[in-house]
Amino acid sequence: DLALKCKKYGAKKLIVTGGCAQNIVAMSKIRPMFEDMHIPVAPTDAGSALGAAAHSWARETGNETGRLNWKSPYLGHDLSVDLNPKQIAKYLDKNKICGVANGRAEWGPRALGNRSLLGDPRYDIKDTVNTIKRRQKFRPFAPAILEEHADEYFRGPMNRYMQFVARAKHDYKSVTHVDGTARVQLVEKTNTSILRNILEEWYDKTGVPMLLNTSLNIKGQPMVDNWEDAKEFMEKTL
Repeated sequence: DLALKCKKYGAKKLIVTGGCAQNIVAMSKIRPMFEDMHIPVAPTDAGSALGAAAHSWARETGNETGRLNWKSPYLGHDLSVDLNPKQIAKYLDKNKICGVANGRAEWGPRALGNRSLLGDPRYDIKDTVNTIKRRQKFRPFAPAILEEHADEYFRGPMNRYMQFVARAKHDYKSVTHVDGTARVQLVEKTNTSILRNILEEWYDKTGVPMLLNTSLNIKGQPMVDNWEDAKEFMEKTL
């Protein structure tokens, strides 16, 4: 209703936050109504905490604008790992599934490449991944795709934070929900995660510009953050 009122009064751009912004089906229906639409990477109470930190920073430094130089959602603990994207693509081609923990952990509810469990979408591996994560088998998975190839494989709203659903134009079942849609992550050329380089290597190797991408965690537990979390994840899933 609020979106309709905004549209009625001539609004061309819309910002949505709060828990309602996590309803990606609703957001996907609203998106075509506006020229541009922005949803913060963490629109829930997690984002409120980030805003409180920004406010405190502004008050302490005297910067009244409160604008921090946040160019990415990767704000968590930093795992300094020298990973080779070519070797990861090779491992995925052979083993179909690979966990990646590298760089700063992503802030927000979605795995965006630095704490991700990646999978080969050419195979129906949903049951295998759900077993690893100890999730219900009906749970869907999202595709991470090179931005420049997205329109070849999906139709509808998409963005970098998996906040909309688009209709699949392909036959890869592991990254498509039963209703034919997918919560797509656009991986742009400016993306600072290692995921961009992995996808480029994967595309060169297989001709497929996307990978299954889900969070590196076990059901009911937070995403892997530090080395202790990573070791515990490996011990529980191997």
